[in-house]
Amino acid sequence: MLIKPLISEKSMAEAAKSKYTFVVEGGDTKFDIKRNVEKQFGVNVVKVSTLIMPGKVYKTGKRWKFEKHNDWKKAIVQVKPGQKIDLFEVKEEEKK
Repeated sequence: MLIKPLISEKSMAEAAKSKYTFVVEGGDTKFDIKRNVEKQFGVNVVKVSTLIMPGKVYKTGKRWKFEKHNDWKKAIVQVKPGQKIDLFEVKEEEKK
């Protein structure tokens, strides 16, 4: 299941090349991700790449104890040329 789109400078540059980045659940397979994106956005998926991103370490508490955020999974989905996902569209405001 898709959790949220990942919006950053790099992901927006890749969106211009028909590659879209999402945060997904850890147990999802590439086939599950492909099926969900096609169903949710009505596009044809060509390729799915997945990465498991390590959680960052941080200090907390009075004694600065180290703790770690959970690991998370990122999926990069490539769609057919000419198709777009509207979540990644940047609308520029009209200049006055």
